[in-house]
Amino acid sequence: MEQASAAVQTPPTRPALRKKPARLGRGHFRRFGAFYVMMAPTIVFLLINNYIPMVGSLIAFKNIKFAPGETLFESFLRSPWVGLFNFEFLFKTSDAWLITRNTVLYNAVFIVLNTVIGIAFAIMFNSMKNRFLAKFHQTTMFLPFFMSMVIVSYLVYAFLNNELGLMNKVILPLFGANAVEWYSDPKWWPLILPLVNTWKGIGYYAIIFMAAIIGIDDEYYEAATIDGASKWKQITAITIPLIRPVIIVMVLLQVGRIFNADFGLFWQVTRNAGAIYDTTRVIDTYVYQSFINAGDIGMSSAAGLYQAVVGFLLVFTANLVIRKISKDDALF
Repeated sequence: MEQASAAVQTPPTRPALRKKPARLGRGHFRRFGAFYVMMAPTIVFLLINNYIPMVGSLIAFKNIKFAPGETLFESFLRSPWVGLFNFEFLFKTSDAWLITRNTVLYNAVFIVLNTVIGIAFAIMFNSMKNRFLAKFHQTTMFLPFFMSMVIVSYLVYAFLNNELGLMNKVILPLFGANAVEWYSDPKWWPLILPLVNTWKGIGYYAIIFMAAIIGIDDEYYEAATIDGASKWKQITAITIPLIRPVIIVMVLLQVGRIFNADFGLFWQVTRNAGAIYDTTRVIDTYVYQSFINAGDIGMSSAAGLYQAVVGFLLVFTANLVIRKISKDDALF
């Protein structure tokens, strides 16, 4: 009797119901409408500023010819299609290998220096006991980031001027060395340009990495100190692994622009000296000098599209490699 009554009282089990996917109905917009309103200005800005202008990439496949009284849009519609001719011309020039090599190698060096030195300075700032001095040094290092490359070029010129520069007049004579024709000797610029780029931008990267370090819980370091770990061991076993996601994101962002050179750095700082083109000419300066000045916007657009596509593929490939190694650290 007891078993029978238990069987009657126990309700039959029902299979678990699956959640239905949310539909874009009135309830959805009533619930999330405020978020869509907040997103709207950004979406409109991205559409106008980033996506609609991408239609202009079609210029890379046309031979743009201007006629009196025509607008750019009218010239674009009337100009003939030339397929991949603009790309072929860009890569068949005698300087194609030189400018590609310089662009990639310089940016690779910039990525390494910005990452390594930025992390080093961030760790040093975070380790400083005197917070006032730490803030002072951070601000001082961050100031060059806001300087125009025109100003930076004159600062560099004050150091490297052949006749009145600080290097030739003061520093080199102290070591008994002869004056150097800096703007005529190309061998020095693979050292000068990374130095200038690092000096200008290292404050930005140090601040980014320091923000990541500040977010680390102090209990990790306290436990490591109790266990007798040295400062170096704490850096390699705690700091670097915990800020690895930030490091990966910063590296990926720089990899995406590895085919885009800082025009101001390579044009203004070098003063466009022809004698040092072998080590200072990059894709951006070559395009400006050869195509934009000549008015050939078709080939200029081809170079820009080439840089954008290669940059996208590099970011996608690098992220894919990171995803294979550590899925949690991938950007997407």
